[in-house]
Order: sequence, then C-alpha cells, then structure tokens
Amino acid sequence: MSEVAQTLEGWYALHDFRTIDWSAWRHAEESERRQAADELQSFLKEWADAESSQAGSTAVYSIVGQKADFVFMHLRETLEQLNAIETAFNKTLFAEFTVPAHSYVSVVELSNYMGQPGSDPMENPEVVARLKPILPKANHICFYPMNKRRTGNDNWYMLSMEERRAMMRSHGMIGRQYAGKVKQIITGSVGFDDWEWGVTLFADDPIQFKKLVYEMRFDEVSARFGEFGEFYVGNLLPAEKFSAMLEL
Repeated sequence: MSEVAQTLEGWYALHDFRTIDWSAWRHAEESERRQAADELQSFLKEWADAESSQAGSTAVYSIVGQKADFVFMHLRETLEQLNAIETAFNKTLFAEFTVPAHSYVSVVELSNYMGQPGSDPMENPEVVARLKPILPKANHICFYPMNKRRTGNDNWYMLSMEERRAMMRSHGMIGRQYAGKVKQIITGSVGFDDWEWGVTLFADDPIQFKKLVYEMRFDEVSARFGEFGEFYVGNLLPAEKFSAMLEL
C-alpha cells in the first residue's frame, strides 16, 4: 500500500449556486420584491459581520452563463454552521424567487506534500491563516472540482510518496508564478461530495484563470492524472451591485 498523504483541515466550505426565477420576480408585487430584497441585504450584512469577527468568511459573486445567476461561498468552523446558514437563507422570501443550481461541500485542506519534516504546521501562523482564510474580494471568481485519475498506469494513488511529492513540488512552482495575480483556495471533498477536491480561484484579471489552468495542464500532475468537472466563473457582487441587479 502506498503511503497516504496526511492532510490538515480548516474551515468547512459550501458553494451555493442559485438561479433567479426572473419571471416570478418580475410579476411579484413591488412591496413583495422590496421585502425580499431587504431580507437579502440583512443576510449579506450578517455574513459580513461574521467575517469581521473572524467567525468565518463569505464571498458573493454573480455567475456568467446559464449555469447559475450567483453563488454564495461560505466558510465556517463546522458543518452545522454551514447547514444553519443554508436553512436560514432558504426560509427567506428572497429564496422563494431562486432555484438551487448547484452546490459543493468541502473543507479547506493542506497536504503534507510540501511540508517540512519534523515541524508542527499548526505552530506556523501562515499555515493557520491558509486553513481559515478570509476570502478575497477580487473582481472575479473561478470554481471547478477535480479528481486525480485512477486508471491503469495513470493511477495517482499507486505512486510512491516520493513520486507524488516530486510532481506536486513541480506543480506548485507553476502556481507560484501567479502569486499576486491569482489567489487559490483548495478544499478537500473526499467523502463530502462527488469529486475529490474543489478549486476556487480569485483574480482581478479573469484572463489569469485561463493562463494558469492552461499552463498547469502541461504539467505532469494535470496532464496524466487530472480530471476536471464543470467550471463556474463570475464577477464580484457586493451588496449594492446585488440590489442593482434585482432592479426592474
């Protein structure tokens, strides 16, 4: 049996993608729309307050294309807290005008492929900050799930730790070239959702998503072992822009 990579876990993550029933929204009474929009704003403020107190983090983005209209990405200490956020939102009037489009459940994860032997990572403030991050409020977001292939000679899980560590080190060097351009948050989802990892990228220039993902596909880790799900890309949606989006 190959040596299992050890992981560190931080905050739990929920990507909650929704579409808006624009027909129902358009035909609703103005007073009903106002009440629904006010409830939404109350939740956005509540989530921002939680972030200010370092009790979690939330990012809100509109989604480009037909897969969804917007996404709430929540990070919280427990799955129970994520469940409570989801349930509370579903009880709002505004939620009645939305339809769940997609969701993804995972947990912020760091592996020991890049760790220093003999050190306690939890004593490193940088490691702790990566496990419980405040989500960037960059102009754009890109989310996609991925697996490591388990087929024939391209079975990631049958490689030795030394082989995996060497390839991940090379893979990581590509990511470092995009430091300052792209912020990446990796969340593990083995046992939580249909894929093994969720990758969430943040950038002020969306072209950097294309360049980073494309360059990484030439690296052996992705070229031989990477399997990718659907990509979701969008634009930052602060409270005032969310209100403007809902105006008729």
